[in-house]
Amino acid sequence: MIEPIPAIDIIGGRCVRLTKGDYAAQKVYDANPVDVAKRFQDMGVARLHLVDLDGAKAAHIVNLDVLEGIASQTSLVVDFGGGIKQEADLRAAFDHGAAMVTVGSLAATQPETLLQWAGEFGADRFIVGADAQDGRIRTHGWLQDGGMSLDEFVSFYLRHGITRVLCTDILRDGTLGGPNTELYRGIMQAHPECRLIASGGVSCTQDILSLEAAGVPAVVFGKAYYEGRLDLPALLNRNSPC
Repeated sequence: MIEPIPAIDIIGGRCVRLTKGDYAAQKVYDANPVDVAKRFQDMGVARLHLVDLDGAKAAHIVNLDVLEGIASQTSLVVDFGGGIKQEADLRAAFDHGAAMVTVGSLAATQPETLLQWAGEFGADRFIVGADAQDGRIRTHGWLQDGGMSLDEFVSFYLRHGITRVLCTDILRDGTLGGPNTELYRGIMQAHPECRLIASGGVSCTQDILSLEAAGVPAVVFGKAYYEGRLDLPALLNRNSPC
């Protein structure tokens, strides 16, 4: 059964969503992310994907208070990303309640650093962010080519024992245009050991069920829920596709 993982993206301490990663195309959904997280927990959600968009832009963590608030006031398993560039950021994320961290650009540009961290803190505490466009890894806010194909990237980390991969189809992220199911199906067929998390384009419950049918273990979604297009309680109870 696919694991549904709602996302909370933070700018200025508020819950927002972007379209295709464009900071100029942001929409605020709630001023209190901790309250949003509590509502997810009340629905029966077990895990949350929390992204510090301010931190991603600043290249260091900015919204630790939000992470700490959610971790201390809910029992959600929080995976945290955005601005983790130095070991000090990594330790701060863990110290403030992150169960796991998602590392994107650094995973492509400094793989030796990530592998060192995984050896020290445990590979299961890391998710590699595979941000992709047309089969290529993108870095630095999706503006630069990462120097390798998506398959090369995934294969590298699987060989080194990091099996959690959050793959975002950049051109679909925040568009509500439907996920790239064939992309994710292909990853799972090539790498059945991958603990893949699909991200980008989810528009309704049926999209998530289609990913499940393609063999995808987990999915991150945001805008579809915030726009009222995804019935999360129904998804969790499996009784009402969109």
